[in-house]
Amino acid sequence: MLFDEKGLVERMAVLDFHDLPAGKTKVRQFDLPGTKCEAVKSLLINDAPVCAGDGVVKDACMKALKTGSKSPVELKG
Repeated sequence: MLFDEKGLVERMAVLDFHDLPAGKTKVRQFDLPGTKCEAVKSLLINDAPVCAGDGVVKDACMKALKTGSKSPVELKG
C-alpha cells in the first residue's frame, strides 16, 4: 500500500520483486503511473504471497525481507 502525506491510503499495488538472491542486495524499480513521488509518504509491504523452494517455509520471505530507501519515503514491512 502507498500512503500519502496525510497517512491515508493512496493506492494498493502488487509489486513483483522477482527472484531475491540470498545474501545479496537487489534494487528494484517500479512504475506507478499517475503517482507523484513527492506525494508518497510511506509504503507498506503486507505480504510475500509466493515464497517457495526446497526447504523454504511459507513465511521465510517476509522474515528475511529488509527494506531501505535513500529517499524520504518511509518503508514499513
